Amino acid sequence: MQYKGRIEYAAERKIRERNTRLYRLAHWPIWIWVFFLAPGPLTFSLFAHGFNRWNALWLAGVLAGTGMAGLKAQLPGVEPRPYILRFDEDKPNPLYRKVCYTFAWNAVLNFALLNLAGLVGAAITGVWQLKQIYWYAYSPLCALILLLGMVGKLPRVGASTKGEGTERRYFYGSVWAVTAAQTVLLILWKALPKEFAATHEGSLVKLGAYVGALALMGWLAARGVLPRTRPILPGELMVSD
Repeated sequence: MQYKGRIEYAAERKIRERNTRLYRLAHWPIWIWVFFLAPGPLTFSLFAHGFNRWNALWLAGVLAGTGMAGLKAQLPGVEPRPYILRFDEDKPNPLYRKVCYTFAWNAVLNFALLNLAGLVGAAITGVWQLKQIYWYAYSPLCALILLLGMVGKLPRVGASTKGEGTERRYFYGSVWAVTAAQTVLLILWKALPKEFAATHEGSLVKLGAYVGALALMGWLAARGVLPRTRPILPGELMVSD
């Protein structure tokens, strides 16, 4: 199907030869969050019961690890100079980009799919089993996503950066959709009366809102309406995070 959404031309983009300190520092929290979410059951416990010492210990380790990687310019967006300068350039994709974006895909896909499974299950059976779903399903799904990343079958983690002009839009489109849907779900979880939220109707409301947010943001991303979701036609110098 022919793409009919908005596009960008590389020649029209402002060239950034170096990343400012503020720009580099602003990207650090992104990767802190990505790796902090990696142990899914621990993250589920955080949202269900609050911050505990295990969350604190893991956060300390993530801060130390990502901090050292950032100082060595081994995090996307934290490099002194943008790594990718041409969308059509067949340039080797560094290991740190493959690792970071693989774990980012896990943060995007794993939580979205497991929450969807929990919502569907509650809507059908009337029983919430999200804790059990995270306990038994998170690790196998995480292993599958990491394996796909290892063999370069996920956008932005391949051996080459040649497809960056389109692959970046798949990544950011997914981030927009999942973040919006998870936020809507969190708001409903906190705002809906507990008596109603536990009913079949409450489960249907949360499921509908979650799927609706995913669909709406996915459609906007597919049309190139959201930031960083437009395909970029290659040719001239450009920069990418």
